[in-house]
Amino acid sequence: MTGRSLRLAAWQPHAGAVRAPAKMRDWLTTEGSLTARLMAHSERFRVRRLHQNAATCLADEARAIGLPRAGRVWEREVLLECDGRPVVFGHTVVPTGCTASDWPLFSALGERSLGTTLFYDPLVRRGQLEYARIRAGHPLLERVHAALNGRNDSLYYARRCVYRRHQGLLLVTEVFLPEVLSLTPAKPQQNTK
Repeated sequence: MTGRSLRLAAWQPHAGAVRAPAKMRDWLTTEGSLTARLMAHSERFRVRRLHQNAATCLADEARAIGLPRAGRVWEREVLLECDGRPVVFGHTVVPTGCTASDWPLFSALGERSLGTTLFYDPLVRRGQLEYARIRAGHPLLERVHAALNGRNDSLYYARRCVYRRHQGLLLVTEVFLPEVLSLTPAKPQQNTK
């Protein structure tokens, strides 16, 4: 494999194409809000923002967000945590040409979930999900390792989707960490009265 091919992921329109184990495939194909599903599988859900700033998009993201080649974007990276354990690494890019009216809350999200704004805004249109295996050499794998303090798994499963609001595009990539497989539905709170 060449260095260039290692930096690109083979994004597929069907989850079966990435040959994920059945439990992982179930998470990859979550309908609706992943945030809502994670909240239902934990007592304490948290979005830990790693950074949000101007950056250059990854080579395999440019076309998806309407750029002819890798260029400047607004980038946000987070860890989604269930009961103190990171279970998903989130990576979002928005072309710098998008206006504040396209994505009015993006710059002010802080540690709030992007999913809570995307799925409850009637102006947002969700594109088709794509799936990939993220392997050694891909920049997202390096970022996941850095976010997890040097952990060095060699393969992760991921999905991504383009969202449109007015003329603005936003690409969300979710990298599923192995810990997501150990989640079980949270027990409902007992009424003590």
